[in-house]
Amino acid sequence: MPTLNWVGKDEVLNHNPAYYTLEKKYTFNAKNSDNMIIKGDNLLALKALLPKYEGKIKCIYIDPPYNTGNENWVYNDNVNSPKIKKWLGEVVAKDDLSRHDKWLCMMLPRLKLLHRLLSDDGVIFISIDDNEMANLKLLCDEIFGGQKNHICNFIWEKKTGSSDAKHIATITEYILCYAKNVENAKLLKNTNSYDTNRYKLSDEFENERGKYYIDNLDRGTLGYHESLDYPIECPDGSIIYPNGRDKKFNDGWRWKWSRQKTEWGLKNNFIEFRKNKNGKWSVCYKIYMLVNNENNPIERAAPHKNLIQGILNTHATTEIKKIFEDIKDKFSTPKPLALLTRILEIATDKNSIILDSFAGSGTTAHAVLELNKKDGGNRKFILVEMEDYAENITAERVKRVIKGYGKEPENSATGGDFSFYELGDRLLEENGNLNEKVSIEKIREYIYFSETKEKCEQNDSDFLGECNGVAYYFIYKKDDITTLDFEYLAKLKKASSYVIYADVCVLSDETMMKYNITFKKIPRDIKKV
Repeated sequence: MPTLNWVGKDEVLNHNPAYYTLEKKYTFNAKNSDNMIIKGDNLLALKALLPKYEGKIKCIYIDPPYNTGNENWVYNDNVNSPKIKKWLGEVVAKDDLSRHDKWLCMMLPRLKLLHRLLSDDGVIFISIDDNEMANLKLLCDEIFGGQKNHICNFIWEKKTGSSDAKHIATITEYILCYAKNVENAKLLKNTNSYDTNRYKLSDEFENERGKYYIDNLDRGTLGYHESLDYPIECPDGSIIYPNGRDKKFNDGWRWKWSRQKTEWGLKNNFIEFRKNKNGKWSVCYKIYMLVNNENNPIERAAPHKNLIQGILNTHATTEIKKIFEDIKDKFSTPKPLALLTRILEIATDKNSIILDSFAGSGTTAHAVLELNKKDGGNRKFILVEMEDYAENITAERVKRVIKGYGKEPENSATGGDFSFYELGDRLLEENGNLNEKVSIEKIREYIYFSETKEKCEQNDSDFLGECNGVAYYFIYKKDDITTLDFEYLAKLKKASSYVIYADVCVLSDETMMKYNITFKKIPRDIKKV
């Protein structure tokens, strides 16, 4: 398999970032929440997530800097290398001859940590454009096990034209998609998105033609066309336009089908009228799962296509304006809500954990909350954002989505909650000693994870837990020297073998061998994660 080499790669591979704790600042709309928004360097935050979430994340979406030279991003990973230290604090500009090296040095350790966090059936989606597409593809091949775990490159049509193009207008971006283990990845079939208060595609129906689902005939993310904004007569004789309107006007909504095709659908019983919970009519069309008639033009459930159309950047701009009507300096480059919803529909189930470590305006959390509202799911999100707007834009958007926004906040409110975190103290000082500012609970969690790669479930004793027949003990007191002696040996839980941390051990080598004890002195023998 071809590999990619660049200036600084070896140094980055040999760099082991310090382990920092995560400190909860507040919880919004609940006493406790598993949803997380973390403010801080995403490399350090990802590492801090390992003890609890390694191998647990079902879906990752990231939108890293595209490295166009216009984003003013800065390389700040403090790798112990003279040539890399020269990069620190400098804006990566378009005329920087080393900007691709810097970008790859930034992405490599983050992708390696994201790979560790993915579950065995997990999938990652990465937004990118032409500037780093080729480099990112080779880098992901290396980290995710080659072409076998590459699912596809989605091509996203983000706009319909470009008036400033010199030669050919670039209207697309890419979303690279990789699995942790493609044999275990479970991507859902395409049954289309659906809107709030409308019939769910999970509801299955059946008639003489067979089993079918229904989806709404109108949509607000396809772009308005006057010819597709026509009246349809409901069973009670009332007239309905797209988005439940009673007359024709451009609010961005349209019917999916032409007037002629709708007339055909009504005549041949491929259209249904349903009332939502508010008692208003919805016009739906049937999606049959098994159809033998090759001339049937009705859309059927099928694999998703790698071409994403009808979801534009302009939709994201409109969304962010509605959410932040009272804020002048809004986030300038949000991703459309429908784009993230599409990704979640492909790659998650109702109980998935979703991670976004370049969180930006918080669209990923918005999509999670909306989808949970629609299908009653219990998906959880983890967002990481290092910029100053992590609280006043990222977290603020999620607050407004939870409580509702706009002229009718009761309609936009999703409900939900989250906890806001910041990076706390470094667990090990530069000299290798334990940082005494760190709580004993966080130290115990780190040590057990470093030994077992498992979460520490014990919180109130020296015993950390047992893994594969080995019992782990951490005998630690902040202000006292601790000793492993015969008196302590008598208190041990019966196990095949032991790993015991303490300041001093007075047991003989013969005793240690007899009881299969491995002694580790605090703090010099603590492993690096």
